[in-house]
Amino acid sequence: MEKEMIICRCEEVTYGKLVETANTYNCNSRELKLRTRAGMGYCGGRTCRNMVDSIAHSSSERISTEITLKYQPPIRPISFGDLGAVER
Repeated sequence: MEKEMIICRCEEVTYGKLVETANTYNCNSRELKLRTRAGMGYCGGRTCRNMVDSIAHSSSERISTEITLKYQPPIRPISFGDLGAVER
């Protein structure tokens, strides 16, 4: 049951898939992201980044600060006018 839990909702990547991939390839976070697409969806990893980092850290012998995923800017840029400017 735990293996079927979806970690990355955007790309529908399960916990089992992440653990299996991390153990098979001894991945760091970036490699795990590239192999499974976890963290590459619409939200840019905002919901699953910590879990992907944690799984990668538990499967490798690296320093935890070397394997964290970076934050991404929003996918769709918006203008300041869309943020609340009053139409004239």
